[in-house]
Amino acid sequence: MADAEEAFAAALRDVIVRYPGRPALGPVDLGVAPGEILAVVGASGAGKSTLLRLLAGLETPSDGTVIRGAGRGRIGFVFQTATLMPWADVLANVALPLELAGAPREVARRRASTGLAAVGLGDRLSTRPRQLSGGMAMRASLARALVTEPDLLLLDEPFAALDSVTRRRLIEDLHRLWAGRKPRPAIVFVTHDVEEAVYLAHRAVVLDAAAGRVVAELASPGVLPRPEGWRADVDYRAAVERLAAELARSMTAIPAADERGS
Repeated sequence: MADAEEAFAAALRDVIVRYPGRPALGPVDLGVAPGEILAVVGASGAGKSTLLRLLAGLETPSDGTVIRGAGRGRIGFVFQTATLMPWADVLANVALPLELAGAPREVARRRASTGLAAVGLGDRLSTRPRQLSGGMAMRASLARALVTEPDLLLLDEPFAALDSVTRRRLIEDLHRLWAGRKPRPAIVFVTHDVEEAVYLAHRAVVLDAAAGRVVAELASPGVLPRPEGWRADVDYRAAVERLAAELARSMTAIPAADERGS
């Protein structure tokens, strides 16, 4: 077990989640290495969000083992919506995890200010969440997740509600922030978008629509961060088509009523 913990930032081993009156999720076997970016794709109801909650320790498996390995075990989580406190300004929102961890307020806010500057919100410290655009709110949420310098960053379709231009900019920002950290955090990124998955990650896994098992794994070509114009690269386009085909294959037997969540 010690060797396994060293090899992975986090992993699921023979994990099954059972729900009363619903199909079980799993068994799932999945690992993410330190510094690796992993994309998870699958149909709605395949259990993608459940997988993230298991990795984060927010949900307990019915069977199997959740491994949290290399590093200090710090985890950052970015949800589908920004989940910022509406009554507090952006600086207070981002400083909150540090203050909850016991950091003095002055230290927490100084680090939060630095984190907000890194995502392009250095001039919005006193802004309330309702005054932010969707892209800005997600940047603030990303800064909040990164401010504790996590070893594992979990992102649950954080860009799904944004326009394509803003999504692309945020992906580039995520790559830049990941590349600038030493050591680099592991990232698990849930998405429905196969182009986003191939562009963002070192590799992508596909969850079966019927049971949430990993049914395909594809490595993305090229290096991260991506060079300018890489979306037009023939290897990228071919990888997108391969992943799209695997996703379509995984959806051939979608249950009629599966309420496991996305």
